[in-house]
Amino acid sequence: MSFNILILDNVHPCAEDVFEQRGIEVTRNHELNGEELYEEIKGYDGIVVRSSTTVDERLLDAAEDLKVVGRAGVGVDNIDIPAATARGVLVMNTPDGNTVSTAEHTCGLMLALARNIPQSVEKVKGGGWNRKEYTGSEVHGKTLGIIGLGKVGSEVARRMQEFGMAVKAYDPYASKKQADHLDVELLELDELLGEVDVLTVHTPLTEQTKDLISLENADKFRKGMFLINCARGGIYKEEDLADLIDEGYVAGIALDVYSEEPPTGELVEELQHPNIICTPHLGASTEEAQEKVARQVAQQMADALEKKNFKGSLNSKSISLITNQQVQPYLQLAEKLGSAAIQLAPENVHSFSFEYSGSCAQYADVLTDSILTGLLGHHISEAVNLINARHFAEERGLQIKEIKSDQGKTYNDLITIRFDAEGPYQQIAASVFGEQDYRIVEIDGFGIEVLLEGDIVMYKNVDKPGMLAGVSSTMAEKNINIGSLSLGRVAENDHAITAVSVDQKISDVDLQSIREVEGVEALRSVSL
Repeated sequence: MSFNILILDNVHPCAEDVFEQRGIEVTRNHELNGEELYEEIKGYDGIVVRSSTTVDERLLDAAEDLKVVGRAGVGVDNIDIPAATARGVLVMNTPDGNTVSTAEHTCGLMLALARNIPQSVEKVKGGGWNRKEYTGSEVHGKTLGIIGLGKVGSEVARRMQEFGMAVKAYDPYASKKQADHLDVELLELDELLGEVDVLTVHTPLTEQTKDLISLENADKFRKGMFLINCARGGIYKEEDLADLIDEGYVAGIALDVYSEEPPTGELVEELQHPNIICTPHLGASTEEAQEKVARQVAQQMADALEKKNFKGSLNSKSISLITNQQVQPYLQLAEKLGSAAIQLAPENVHSFSFEYSGSCAQYADVLTDSILTGLLGHHISEAVNLINARHFAEERGLQIKEIKSDQGKTYNDLITIRFDAEGPYQQIAASVFGEQDYRIVEIDGFGIEVLLEGDIVMYKNVDKPGMLAGVSSTMAEKNINIGSLSLGRVAENDHAITAVSVDQKISDVDLQSIREVEGVEALRSVSL
């Protein structure tokens, strides 16, 4: 059977060589857009894109014979994966191809900051000199902080250790074994911010990492440190960047990524600050990286079309299950529960038990993948999905135990997650109540019903009169609207648990106000 591929974006020519060697017809046309694109794409079995082409529902509907979309790179923000999955279209990326390039770019920006390289280049080209103005600092003997110790973060650590830097990191999923192997000290986030001279981030942009560094937590910084971001725009609060420098918290900032690319409006004004250096998302822009991802995606797509291998697929397991309507509610429940669980879990927990009871137990294997997808998605910079979730879990040393029982308990189908680490929360269980109706039904032995959606404030408290009034009045003072709430307790006048669904994500400052209400314990904010 013969196949044909359309290369839509500026992908390295070696991709064509791979396809042709595999007997696959290939066409390159990265100037197509609009109606021309919708008309041209009809007869192709596969398309290769980078970031320029948006693969949305309309394009997928036009591509009548499409079987696979290949992204020559890591990010798939421009591909509607659920829409592709629903149409049985395989989506693939190349998560390993850009690792070295991004790590090297991070290190380059670090040295550029320390030695004022961009500013001094501009000065000399303008006819100036003034060496004293651009006196820099050595990175040797300094401490590097890394948020996210995945592939790129680990490569940055190795390289900068050779420059004589001590490396410390924050990563809730990095095991001590992994950190010891890298000779990296693991710290909590606030502790890390106070001990490092340079901070670099290598995490995805999520509700938990958005605005992770801002004026709100600047009082925790070691004064005069450098900030670098080659991961995702928005991890550093962009409107605070110039103020962080001007108020003395930060000496300089280097950015390769932005919340909007290319930057516009107020962000462009922020970037004019003389102590901010910026590059146009060049992390993966090396000849070697582009050749590597082009060759890799072509090989993966050829293997998939010939049904030899599905390496690099982001949704192949989803496609195999898409026709099985029975498993879909459990998959959604598992991913939502995993996401909620990790927001309640103790810091640096590495051992979990997943228990399945009732008819959902027959799908335990893929449900574990789905839990891990929700659980890891908060801290892994790569796209986590049913295919690669276990790989990332193993890479970070997570230990998973599956327990299955075909006998229903209080609920016909129940998924329970337990944490094997000391912390205020030890287990959480949830069930399916109806179409798109997923609820937490038990936390640490407290019976409670909470919809797994939106923003939830969770806390334990002394079971005494006035507790709910104290919390709700504090929320009212902060203009936080309560959508619904659920209470659970084990014995009268002992302890209780309360879950409050609210209309917006609550800031750390407002959470602290609730935490200060007498009797409130183990306060957590869960965002789904």
